[in-house]
Amino acid sequence: MTVPTPRRPILPGAKLFESLPGAHDPAAVAEVAHRTAELLVRGARSSEDAEVIARVVKLADDYGLDELADLWSDAPADSLPGTLWRLYLLRSWVHGNADEVSREYTSGRKYAEVHAVVAGVADPPGPAEVRDMVDAVLRGVATGDFATTLDRAAAFARIVATGRAHLAEDAHDQVRSASRLVEMADQLQTAGRAERAGQLW
Repeated sequence: MTVPTPRRPILPGAKLFESLPGAHDPAAVAEVAHRTAELLVRGARSSEDAEVIARVVKLADDYGLDELADLWSDAPADSLPGTLWRLYLLRSWVHGNADEVSREYTSGRKYAEVHAVVAGVADPPGPAEVRDMVDAVLRGVATGDFATTLDRAAAFARIVATGRAHLAEDAHDQVRSASRLVEMADQLQTAGRAERAGQLW
């Protein structure tokens, strides 16, 4: 007698990306965006499979940030796909700019100690530590309380924004990018509240 293999949560893969409806059908795109986001968050969270969790963390590495952008970037910030887009964008940015991010985080946490506790970056916060932190946040999509995951990401973004603003020396572009990070932090925090209220979809 053959023992059936336990089913693992299905994660978005290349075939799904290839089959995305065209931009001429925004309703279909929105439907696919919500369906895949729901599958990723609610499906993967029911698994303790280390391989599934690793795939959640590395989704943008495996399929490309542009693919995720096509899928989720147009979704509202207060939606599940819009929230996932911001989390993966944050991770990709941190991994690509870890030296700069760690310097800004180190500067910002002096002015945002409460947020530093929530973010949970190891001390001292060097490049490896900030990369580890954003990976831990993405693991939280599959293993932890999703609202807490969003709170951690929001706190981290707010600290980096604070550090960037303090290091900017009145450079307009740096101040503007710090403002965009604060906006992302606000959006993630709002999404966390919606998740706790059972209203994030």
